[in-house]
Amino acid sequence: MLDHVTLKVSNLARSLAFYNAAFTALGITHLYSEGQKFAGYGIAPKAFFWIGETNHPVTGTHIALAAPNRATVDNFYKAAITAGATDNGKPGLRPHYSENYYAAFVLEPDGHNIEAVCLTPTPKKTTPNKNGPVHTEPFPKPDSRKLNPR
Repeated sequence: MLDHVTLKVSNLARSLAFYNAAFTALGITHLYSEGQKFAGYGIAPKAFFWIGETNHPVTGTHIALAAPNRATVDNFYKAAITAGATDNGKPGLRPHYSENYYAAFVLEPDGHNIEAVCLTPTPKKTTPNKNGPVHTEPFPKPDSRKLNPR
């Protein structure tokens, strides 16, 4: 089990601005800083996603973050694009991964592939029944023997 990850970035101030905006939709906030070189993000009090400035070339990494629902994936994507990310896969189903794999992918300022993913199935549509409670589709077929007894 992972405890945390650290991505190397070429410009800490630029990356702080990007992650502060993009992670808000996921409920992830900037929790800690270590001088002018590292910043930790997470859900208080635990930082599980760190960025650290480096003078060395930065290589692309793929990080997938869990989202509780599809709307959160959509909100993450919009916030990340607004904050300067490059589209790397608009929000949508990825059935080649799995039936309920709903995700969005962005490239952050240093080219890291950041994904928000929701694996929760789409809720079934409901139709009100004028004779009683709401039923989930499909409706059960009536038993004709019970409707026309002999």
